[in-house]
Amino acid sequence: MPASEPSRLPAARWPRLQLVELTDLALLPRPLRRWLGDYLRGVVTLTRFFAPAAPRIAELMRGARTDRVVDLCSGGGGPWPALAEDVARSLGARARVVLTDLHPDPATWAFLRRTSAGAVEGFPSAVPADAVPEELEGVRTIFDGLHHFPPKAARAVLADAARRGIPLVAAEATRRSLLGLLLVLLSPLFVWAVTPLLRPFSASRLLFTYLLPVVPLLALFDGVVSALRCYRPDELLALAEGLPGSHVWSVERPRGARGPTLLVGRRAGGPPHLPPARGGRAR
Repeated sequence: MPASEPSRLPAARWPRLQLVELTDLALLPRPLRRWLGDYLRGVVTLTRFFAPAAPRIAELMRGARTDRVVDLCSGGGGPWPALAEDVARSLGARARVVLTDLHPDPATWAFLRRTSAGAVEGFPSAVPADAVPEELEGVRTIFDGLHHFPPKAARAVLADAARRGIPLVAAEATRRSLLGLLLVLLSPLFVWAVTPLLRPFSASRLLFTYLLPVVPLLALFDGVVSALRCYRPDELLALAEGLPGSHVWSVERPRGARGPTLLVGRRAGGPPHLPPARGGRAR
């Protein structure tokens, strides 16, 4: 669940914990993975939490002379059903988005392609975020996904883009803070509130949301783990320090403490960036 924290509240200083979310497990039943992905897609679409990232993504697309975005660790599609339109408006042209995941869901891909008039489509094969096939060209994005990786693996994700000179935006909604943790504790309430609005409709999802609250408990568990292992801005810059290639990395918060945290990597000499958040830049 997207979390905001007023700037007057002190940031949590506890160390990052590399725990395991249930959706990281290959053995998690596909319906549960799909229903949680539907919820996450629904809540960020309704709140438009990641809309501030659209101008930055469009800027990187113009600099790279591409109309395509390759989204990593896409899950149920994240913010893209609405964000594709935001990016297209900022770009002044149609934007094409290719969703990828280590556990692709063809049914979800087909639904999103149909409801987006083809602007959002899924790649059918498994795609590791640190070894993206060369055929998948375009500005890379990863929404609420980088915290799933321990530091060495997260650096590998960034390095794969930097080595090939590909711009990348890694966006995070959750904050490792007391307020961020308190908000994710409300996840079951958000699941119960949002579920009637989710599409495609699923009677089974209603059963496992209201009669047997498996989906709310799954959202609660994974939300708490996310809050405990997400990276702070200085840690994001540390991940990018010394990577191969000539990328310039910055951390941005387009709406300050109330907006998402963006780790942005671009080729040196590319389009200028907004002033970075605390932590500055890393090469």
